[in-house]
Amino acid sequence: MSLTRIHHVAYRCRDAKETVEWYQRVLGMDFVLAIAEDNVPSTHEPDPYMHVFLDAGGGNVLAFFELPNSPAMGRDPNTPDWVQHIAFKVESVEELERIKGRLEGEGIEVVGVTDHKIFKSIYFFDPNGHRLELAADTATPEMQARLDEVKWAMLDEWAVTRRAPRQASWLHADELAGVNA
Repeated sequence: MSLTRIHHVAYRCRDAKETVEWYQRVLGMDFVLAIAEDNVPSTHEPDPYMHVFLDAGGGNVLAFFELPNSPAMGRDPNTPDWVQHIAFKVESVEELERIKGRLEGEGIEVVGVTDHKIFKSIYFFDPNGHRLELAADTATPEMQARLDEVKWAMLDEWAVTRRAPRQASWLHADELAGVNA
């Protein structure tokens, strides 16, 4: 198998037009395609929908479905809000900070700038309740190499213990020192 990229990632939205306009205005995404049908192509079930596609940069496409005949959108109550999110890369920490100011200027509540040591990010919600993250990479090649060396050991340990392995605890050593002090 030879995957070349993600063709698109699709989520549900409450209002397709509002969603397209918000992503254009707030994140500068181009609206590239709309598909509307009365029947689901894969199952042939009668269920009208509007499927919209937005250019997320680099050949990545973010898509949404508006489903007017389905029950209201909801979230999995057993999954914390911070888990399910869409993360987009920005070029620099300076750009991230500029965007944060612009979002807050529009009245959008922003969490962060959060320092993950290998990237910095901000978090906010779109009008559908989807959590979004904008991230600027800060990792050095040495940091990436250290993480690459331990990824399988960490995964294997987690699979057995379901406890956070310590091989990459250096990422948050400053924070842990403050907690343990």
